[in-house]
Amino acid sequence: MKLPSMKAAAAILMLFLLISIVPIGIAAQWGGGAGFSIPDSELKWETSDVCDPAAAAEAPDSEWVQADMNSVRPVAPADATAAWLRFPLPITGEPNPALMINKFAGHNLRVYVDHRLIYELQDLINYDEGRVLIPLSGTEGHSWLYLWSSGSGQGFGGIKGEITAGNYGKLLAFYVKQNLPDMVIGAAFLFVGAALMGCLLFLKLDFFKGGFFLVLVIVSFGILFITYSPFLPVILHIPDHWTQTFFDLALFTLLPSFTIYFEQIFGPGKHGLITKLRKFQLGYSLFCLVFLIVNTLLSHRLDELYRIATVDFLGLMMMVQFIYLLYVTLEAAFKGNRDAVIFSTGFSIFALLSLTELILYYANNSYHLQWWKWGVIAFVASLILILGRRFAGNHEQVLEYSRDLEKFNDDLQRSEKMEIISELAASVAHEVRNPLQVTRGFLQILGERSDQKEKEYLQMAMEELDRASLIITDFLTFAKPGMDTLDRFEVAEELRHVSGVLVPLAHLQGGTIELKLQSGLQVLGSTSKFKQAFINLIKNAIESLEEDGLITVAAWSSGEHIIVSVQDNGEGMKMSELAHLGEPYYSNKKKGTGLGLMVTFRIIEAMNGSIQFQSRKGEGTEVIVKLPSAAKK
Repeated sequence: MKLPSMKAAAAILMLFLLISIVPIGIAAQWGGGAGFSIPDSELKWETSDVCDPAAAAEAPDSEWVQADMNSVRPVAPADATAAWLRFPLPITGEPNPALMINKFAGHNLRVYVDHRLIYELQDLINYDEGRVLIPLSGTEGHSWLYLWSSGSGQGFGGIKGEITAGNYGKLLAFYVKQNLPDMVIGAAFLFVGAALMGCLLFLKLDFFKGGFFLVLVIVSFGILFITYSPFLPVILHIPDHWTQTFFDLALFTLLPSFTIYFEQIFGPGKHGLITKLRKFQLGYSLFCLVFLIVNTLLSHRLDELYRIATVDFLGLMMMVQFIYLLYVTLEAAFKGNRDAVIFSTGFSIFALLSLTELILYYANNSYHLQWWKWGVIAFVASLILILGRRFAGNHEQVLEYSRDLEKFNDDLQRSEKMEIISELAASVAHEVRNPLQVTRGFLQILGERSDQKEKEYLQMAMEELDRASLIITDFLTFAKPGMDTLDRFEVAEELRHVSGVLVPLAHLQGGTIELKLQSGLQVLGSTSKFKQAFINLIKNAIESLEEDGLITVAAWSSGEHIIVSVQDNGEGMKMSELAHLGEPYYSNKKKGTGLGLMVTFRIIEAMNGSIQFQSRKGEGTEVIVKLPSAAKK
């Protein structure tokens, strides 16, 4: 029983872990630079992938165009596949100089000083807008720096961002500061996913399936964060094709897993659209996986088609999916579901940020996707919060089941005890009643032949025999409370008859009986047993009265049931006394046997009804009897 609460605590801890990363990332996003920007450069487009620094240096000035680093870069010609960028070698005035390119989009990058290659990146796969750090050690005394970059297809970008010059150590620290949050957040997601997976191993299969796809979503997001950052290829020198491959695999896993998890929370949707979307995404992810394998085996000769399938078309499909699922979540949230409100809040932030960035990206290819990651954090935090609520809900449900089981065991023990006593009562009653009747007959005969003094003793003996006979009758009623004949009768009429019988007894006790009876109330059962039950209840109320006592007997209709209330302003009972009412031989009266209430409980039970006591010491008691209505419809 402690396991769910531990899981809930773990979920909350993971949530705080994710939230604590946000200030780090924001500080990194808005942190200052570590050098000075190079304002102007010259640009030359190439239609060939051949890199010839000597030919570029000897090209006439008419082939070079001015490129302002702080404005929009000139659009590449349709047939351009490479570009040269040159500018005077910056003088940093610091040891160990370096350059940082803020945005680079291409497959290859080479940097030359006096036709000498000083830096190279090769065979980048779909490398889009990553940062590049170039050391310039050993270039002192030279005048011009040439950067060659190649890509493929129309709209090739090359070097599109700001170029900063400064000390290599400072630029590296700034570079790490800018990109480390992606690694930290990604690692945090992987840790959360692993921890949740460990918890899921202890759950039942139904809950495991739902949680498993949530783990896939979180782990996929973690891999996307890590592989999207240029931290791996630049700082750790991991080959780009590995990071790109894992990025794509994570994306192919994320989309169908997220849709499956979404479907588990919100259902198949109208006309089964969510289910259809899930099937389509699963099929398309498998198609992209096969495409990835084929393209890798062909040495990336299908990069252009692969990019269209996994970037352009997949991005448009994600936009449509976000819009539709956002509509579904908001609709569910308006219906008042708390989990839906939490889910829709986190997903709305993620969807709106991602949708906005995708629109900006397709409107301007130079836009760098960056804010989607904060939407991811908000979204994953909402998923973990929902999971924590479910763990807590399961814990409460286990406690509720435990309380119900304890109550069931108590009821079962009481039922078994009653059954034993019932069988014993029936046996004793049948065996004792006949000898009592014979004894009473002989006492009557002796009374006729005795003097006055003996008659008084014989009369007292017969009264005690009559009282014993009444007790035996209660035993028989308790043992066999079933209705011999079932009749439909008016509740108000029978209660008036019972009240009329007991009014004199109430007056002797200094109290009155007040009736508030609704007409037309009918139940099915035995009138004699019904009257016996309420005689017991009202008689108990009378015996509890003190000065100015009042007993109110009310009856009314409530749906398909008839409610009868017997309320007094007598001495009342303690909670400990209420708990024992109806138990065999329990009574708070000096000469009571407890059989009266036992019989009443059994009669109400035989009529498919229920009885409930409410009382406070010194304030009185109310008995509420609920019986099924037998009114003709």
